Amino acid sequence: MPLIEHLAELRKRILISFAFLGVAFVALFNYSEKIFDLLVFPLNTEIKIILTRPFILFVSKKPVPLVFLSPAEGFWMHLKISLVAALVVSLPAIFFQVWRFISPGLVEKERKYFIPFIVSSTVLFLLGAAFCFIIVLPFALTFLLGYKTEHMTAMLSVGNYMDFCVKFILAFGAIFELPLLIVFLVRFGFMTPDSLAKKRKYAILAAFVIGAVLTPTPDAFNQTLMAVPVIILYEIGILVSRVLYRKGRHG
Repeated sequence: MPLIEHLAELRKRILISFAFLGVAFVALFNYSEKIFDLLVFPLNTEIKIILTRPFILFVSKKPVPLVFLSPAEGFWMHLKISLVAALVVSLPAIFFQVWRFISPGLVEKERKYFIPFIVSSTVLFLLGAAFCFIIVLPFALTFLLGYKTEHMTAMLSVGNYMDFCVKFILAFGAIFELPLLIVFLVRFGFMTPDSLAKKRKYAILAAFVIGAVLTPTPDAFNQTLMAVPVIILYEIGILVSRVLYRKGRHG
């Protein structure tokens, strides 16, 4: 298709994605309070690592009160929660529109990856979001709130807290798409599994740099919480792409 038709098709897919997002937003707005109750889990939970089973303990701690500093902040918080929840619920539909946009450029045998693409992209995003929510945020918030002293008391704005959580949840969800990105790069001939393996040391360095930039705390432990999954995902991407690369060469 010429460029104008490509842009028209892209516009169509974006509008359909926004339509799904809007419907999900309206439906979930009525449940924003229940979603909010779930999102305070990292704030009121401390993770302790022990040497015996179950190795990781989730311990409830004294609830930290959340306040709103402007008349509209509480309302906007509910809107943000509903929007992010709608985005998560709409992911399969959004990824489907992405597939519909790129599929005309694929040959027939490549289009059979439609269902694996939708399922894997959605599952990887949800795994990343869950890992951040259950593991990273409790560690980070416990560390950051540990700076309070007799002269300083934590007073968290509900809007700032939600922004803090949402940014990291979405960031981890996006990072967990790394294996899928690697598979696509190999599948379309931009890279090979061998070239990715040779660049492993740079990938490890990049993982720790990303961890240092994106994690909310300056300590090495929380940076490692992000860097290690990125490295593991990189290796998974190489393994999967190697299998597909061999099949493609023999197929």
